[in-house]
Amino acid sequence: MKCSLLIASAILIAPSAMAQVTDHSAHEGHTPETEQPATPPAEDHSVHTGMDHSQMDHSQMDHSQMDHGDMDHSDHLDHGGMDQGGAMTSAFGAYPMTRDGSGTSWVPDALRHGGVHAEAGGWMLMGHATLDGVYSWQDGPRGEEKAFAAGMIMGSAQRKVGDAGTLQLRAMLSPDPLMGKSGYPLLLAAGETADGVEPLIDRQHPHDLFMELSASYSHRVSAQDSLFGYAGLPGEPAFGPPAFMHRPAAMAIPEAPITHHWLDSTHITFGVVTAGWVHDRFKIEASRFRGREPDESRYDIETGKLDSTSVRLSWNPTDNWALQASWADVASPEQLEPDVDATKYSASALYTRKLANGGEFSFTAAFGRKKTSENVTLDAWLGEASWSPNPDWTIFARTEAIETDELGPIHHGPVENAARLGFGGARNFRIADHVNLSLGASLTQNWVSNALSPLYDGDPVGGLAFVRLKIE
Repeated sequence: MKCSLLIASAILIAPSAMAQVTDHSAHEGHTPETEQPATPPAEDHSVHTGMDHSQMDHSQMDHSQMDHGDMDHSDHLDHGGMDQGGAMTSAFGAYPMTRDGSGTSWVPDALRHGGVHAEAGGWMLMGHATLDGVYSWQDGPRGEEKAFAAGMIMGSAQRKVGDAGTLQLRAMLSPDPLMGKSGYPLLLAAGETADGVEPLIDRQHPHDLFMELSASYSHRVSAQDSLFGYAGLPGEPAFGPPAFMHRPAAMAIPEAPITHHWLDSTHITFGVVTAGWVHDRFKIEASRFRGREPDESRYDIETGKLDSTSVRLSWNPTDNWALQASWADVASPEQLEPDVDATKYSASALYTRKLANGGEFSFTAAFGRKKTSENVTLDAWLGEASWSPNPDWTIFARTEAIETDELGPIHHGPVENAARLGFGGARNFRIADHVNLSLGASLTQNWVSNALSPLYDGDPVGGLAFVRLKIE
């Protein structure tokens, strides 16, 4: 197990070195990071196989020439509208929309846009869709093969309210329930249930049909300060990094991480209210939300008492970085263990940098801890990296290590260690102005502790192939 942890540590360090190799801006003839970067081409054909609303292409609004990297936006932003160059600002404060991730989380400002835009009756409308067809193969006695559909459809509407206010309505839907209640095979994953009786082990549960139905209002109180409120049924409380499908380094990966229930399983919460304060590149926010994770009925809207609390501090020190630390006190998260509460901690760093030839490099480093009311503490580590040398190709990797008590013959038995490392790539095709097609594949190596090894017949491998259609 020490070997696997060393591998995980090495992968977490690798993105920094990889960025130095692939970042052409440090070469002769390119703009250094501390200077204003060169203006990108008017038409951005980069394909980011993710689903975040921050990926929306504003070229239809005549500001595709804007490059948000390394600029200080605070002196140029009109809250709830456009900056002086025509770029859209966030619905949550006086900063560029590129910073917005899932829920109220932040990603690096330098992330490129992608989406379809329109205006109607004073509303700014945005939408995009990502649909995946995936074939997953997981080896060993606890593995399985399955073809399934996944993805997300998202839309938002934003308008100014008075001189300083902004109202936003947002909806996300997912085709995941079509894959069936038992989800898809994913070795070493655990969480939720398919039938209300047995927990899902070595499988990833499907998302609900309604991933987000939310409303927010923000009020600008100075050139750099704003207050906001956010409510969702469902929505995402202020905890953890952005959900995995919204992280720049993970957008090309069509399967969930096994660290999902440490870092971002709260991204679909049936009942959440959040209040926050934004000051320039800092944000502090707190949420009150329903702690129970979604049940096995994937088509309904659930309700319940707002019995849990979270607090998150976010800081984007430059346009290339997004840092956060958060805490949550979660009441009765698991349906099958209603008397067990959990305290969660997370810290993460996201990095994104634009490269020459329309390329991009991103990585994520994250840590999560769960401490149950039964005094069991479990840690998890995650590293993700994505490199697009040009818009036609995306290379990605993910490494994870977890402490878990859910994989053994006794559920919530002894704590064991497990880890996985995966590499893959995708070939991207622009088939229309707002339509992209990607063909990709990946391979994964899993490692388990000596106690778990007989159950998995050693250290099993896995793989997947996928086709992705993205409207942006």
